[in-house]
Amino acid sequence: MNQHDRTSAQRRTILRAALLTGITAMTAPYLASCSPADDQQDADRRQTSPNPAVSGTARGRALLAYFSRPGENYYYGDRTTLKVGNTEVMARKIRDLIDCDVYRIEAADPYPAGYGATVQRNVREQDADARPAIKHPLPDLDSYGTVLLGSPIWNVRAPMIMTTFTEQLDFSGKTVVPFTTHAMSGLGTTARDYAASCSGATFAEGLAVQGEEVDQANGAIKAWLQRIGLTVS
Repeated sequence: MNQHDRTSAQRRTILRAALLTGITAMTAPYLASCSPADDQQDADRRQTSPNPAVSGTARGRALLAYFSRPGENYYYGDRTTLKVGNTEVMARKIRDLIDCDVYRIEAADPYPAGYGATVQRNVREQDADARPAIKHPLPDLDSYGTVLLGSPIWNVRAPMIMTTFTEQLDFSGKTVVPFTTHAMSGLGTTARDYAASCSGATFAEGLAVQGEEVDQANGAIKAWLQRIGLTVS
């Protein structure tokens, strides 16, 4: 092989490597997107509208509404099977610290127990801007001043069933408080999404806890509840 041929071959090798790297970078967030592994750079790109001002503090009677999925979950780059989903663990800790009513958001068509199958369903629902049906009648918000909304972060945002929930209720005059479990995306796009679907609400500071560390989050949860004005027992 002469020098020209060697140079051409080297260029083709570099090009193939670059293409493969690009494909890997694009697919990785989807392969690790469910409950709740995602990429913070994707979160930054998708946060196309500014966050609403976080000005509210908790007031009045509180409702804690959450969605959580047990089964096979992400765990430090691997998988583990959870009998109780991470978000439910966090919701129970909050319930134990404050006086609130609890509403569990359950899908009429339950999400699969398998991690991969749930990833695929979530991608389909996000791409279709779907509104998965909720199993039980929705709560009446009339007697509540504060609504805590809890969920995992799947592929940078809350599962689409959270939008099903928020779009069907009247949040006028309520203070909405998001909380999430995640791998790397924090609160994801919840600020933008809830601002769009919780019309008339004000928003208090949210809390994001890494799913693998939720069992050790008591101190962080207690401090956060105190900051937003909820009485902690």
